Amino acid sequence: MRRSAIALVLFAATSCSGPKTLSDSSPDPVPPTPAETLKAGATDTFFGTEVADPFRWLEDDVRESAAVADWVEAQNAVTFAYLEALPRRDAIAARLTEMWSYRRFGTPAKHGDHYYRWENDGLQPQSVMYRSDEPLGQPSVVIDPNTWSEEGTSAYAGGEFSKDGRLLAYGISDAGSDWSTWRVLDLASMTHVGGELEWIKFSGAAWLPDGSGFFYARYDAPAEGDAFQAANLNQQIFLHRTGTEQSEDRLIYARPDHPTWSFAPILTEDGRWMVVHVWESGTPNLVHVLDLQDIGSDAIELVAEFTDSYSCLGGEGTRLWFETNADAPRGSVVTVDIAEDRTATWTTVVPEGADTLQSARLVGNRIVAQYMSDASTRVRLFEPDGSNLTEVALPGIGTADGFGGKLDSTETFFSFQSFATPPGIYRYDFESGATELLGEPELPFDAGKYTVSQVFYESEDGTSVPMFLAHAGDLDLDRPHPTLLYGYGGFNISLTPSFSVARLAWMEMGGVFAMPNLRGGGEYGEDWHKAGTKLSKQNVFDDFISAAEYLIAEGWTTPGQLGIQGGSNGGLLVGACMIQRPDLFGACLPAVGVMDMLRFHLFTAGRYWVYDYGDVNIEGEFRALYAYSPYHNLEDGVCYPPTMVTTADTDDRVVPGHSFKFAARLQEAQGCDNPTLIRIETSAGHGAGKPITKTIEETADAWAFLAQHLGL
Repeated sequence: MRRSAIALVLFAATSCSGPKTLSDSSPDPVPPTPAETLKAGATDTFFGTEVADPFRWLEDDVRESAAVADWVEAQNAVTFAYLEALPRRDAIAARLTEMWSYRRFGTPAKHGDHYYRWENDGLQPQSVMYRSDEPLGQPSVVIDPNTWSEEGTSAYAGGEFSKDGRLLAYGISDAGSDWSTWRVLDLASMTHVGGELEWIKFSGAAWLPDGSGFFYARYDAPAEGDAFQAANLNQQIFLHRTGTEQSEDRLIYARPDHPTWSFAPILTEDGRWMVVHVWESGTPNLVHVLDLQDIGSDAIELVAEFTDSYSCLGGEGTRLWFETNADAPRGSVVTVDIAEDRTATWTTVVPEGADTLQSARLVGNRIVAQYMSDASTRVRLFEPDGSNLTEVALPGIGTADGFGGKLDSTETFFSFQSFATPPGIYRYDFESGATELLGEPELPFDAGKYTVSQVFYESEDGTSVPMFLAHAGDLDLDRPHPTLLYGYGGFNISLTPSFSVARLAWMEMGGVFAMPNLRGGGEYGEDWHKAGTKLSKQNVFDDFISAAEYLIAEGWTTPGQLGIQGGSNGGLLVGACMIQRPDLFGACLPAVGVMDMLRFHLFTAGRYWVYDYGDVNIEGEFRALYAYSPYHNLEDGVCYPPTMVTTADTDDRVVPGHSFKFAARLQEAQGCDNPTLIRIETSAGHGAGKPITKTIEETADAWAFLAQHLGL
């Protein structure tokens, strides 16, 4: 049996009854009996097929519906009573708190005369923005989100510095919502200027070169009661002048003839051109270019069809650079000159290669290209004309990120991490080509006791799929162990090796962690992505099920010791797989999942997902969606594995009604005594900006649930 290793440390925690280790045996808590949920739904007909929706009333916003709020309270009462009775829960929470208590810092970036970075002293609910005279020098506070709310549930939601570094436009998100309110901070006086900007979602800020204002995209204010449920339509681009009120903002670009279009503007460094990325659904996008010397003139439709993805790296004069998958499924870099006839005559400067282009930037008069090679990072530098310069040396197999800066920067910064390697901060000097380690966290545990390997297994149709395996180095490899299988498989998103205190705690407890790179992701380019979309979405579930079968066949684990976990699209993955193969798993953790595949497009950002999932109004795609939709495919009397669904009451990305309906139907269908719980977090959203304390509590509950049912 081939293995590649990590370290086992059983840890002790104290309680009022004295020391107790996690290996101590304790009686199982009484299996919970959820209250019966009212059935007051509807029936829809799709292409002659009647589809029942008995729990549709649970789609109502918990803030607006007393009935839904009462249901949430009743479900949480059952769930938390069960979780609090789990014998290892308190010890796990205590150890997680210890492990998370270390200073963490982000990648610095230079703006004006100062370097800016994010730091957390360990257990702060939100990280703090600092500035210093050196990349990791003595810091002073710029923004502390911990002062914005008592519970730490208000979070920084992105920002952009003006070109000269004098001003910072940034967003604030409350309770995990995708909606953000933006403000402008004068970094010299540390005072805010002008009024707040509201109803912003999925937008950054594109500053004018002189700092006199910036472009941003927003929606009209939603009708009362619709902010967290209604579909987001008619996004528009405005120009906000520094120091003014939002009511004075000038409308720059709108397309009421296409209400489903969304916009992301960026400016070239000289401020001449505004490049507008236009999205409707999925990764393909349009590119419209506005001449800011003639605001109000017709946009140049550089890319006029939703066929491929384009991302502008920047421009110089009339020449623009883009990263694209047009005629290059694994990605390439192209350039276009819009000086005269303004037609899209593209020139390839960095052609498609064997590895997958993950991202590219114009920094330091270089094209900095980040590639994935079997889901691990490689970084190559090219001249703007595509001439190959060099490869940036990385510390090992893992994930590098950062590489920001301006066209004339002489340095850039990046982080590097892996499953057992915490993020270290590095500086790269463009002139000398030298890489320098600036700092890495001092951990309150030994991450060196863990090991990581990568295996390849065959899926149902013979496709070779890679999977990372991580565990304690001294784990007994001659017997199976409780194993956590985590997956995503969608939206061109790649899962690469990353450092996680939660996963290290799982491995320290004696568990194995497995992460396959399923089709639907971006690890091997657009062909790999499309192979897990629409009519081919079942490939993703087959890849995940085959990963489970591989782990069992190779002796890593057994069905009773195998837990599965995934969030968002990964929550859909877990829901679909536990229904298709309930015999294969010992416990399931679907988080903030898309569970009703016939109605996902009706809420908030759901319409963006049609490109990946399919359109319920097209018969073939409806039948594919209906065939795996977790909510619709639960069968009465089947013994489903122990399951804890997790969601949050203010999730306006995947509205909690998905999880509410799935949990209610699962509880109704369950054919054995295995618990079927739903844990509903309050004042939290889809995951972004969640305070550390809530993350620790949720992780402790999840690991205690798995430990209980996988025999850890």
